[in-house]
Amino acid sequence: MQIYIIEALLLVFLIITTVCVIFCKDILCAAVIYSEFSFCAVLLYLMMGAPDVAFTEAVIGTISTIYFVVSLKKIDRWCK
Repeated sequence: MQIYIIEALLLVFLIITTVCVIFCKDILCAAVIYSEFSFCAVLLYLMMGAPDVAFTEAVIGTISTIYFVVSLKKIDRWCK
């Protein structure tokens, strides 16, 4: 029963971080919040018993976050 509560909390946290990414004005802030989303998704996949999917999400989340931060060094960060 406690597992279901933790999974429900993780799903609520995923929804909250998604809304935060959508309404974030700073692009770097959105990239950091996206990495939090990826980490929360990894935890959720592990709890559901899918370690291969969790590992794939961790790798893709890490690579995409690094890509976002590196590309943000070359452009203007603030949305107009």
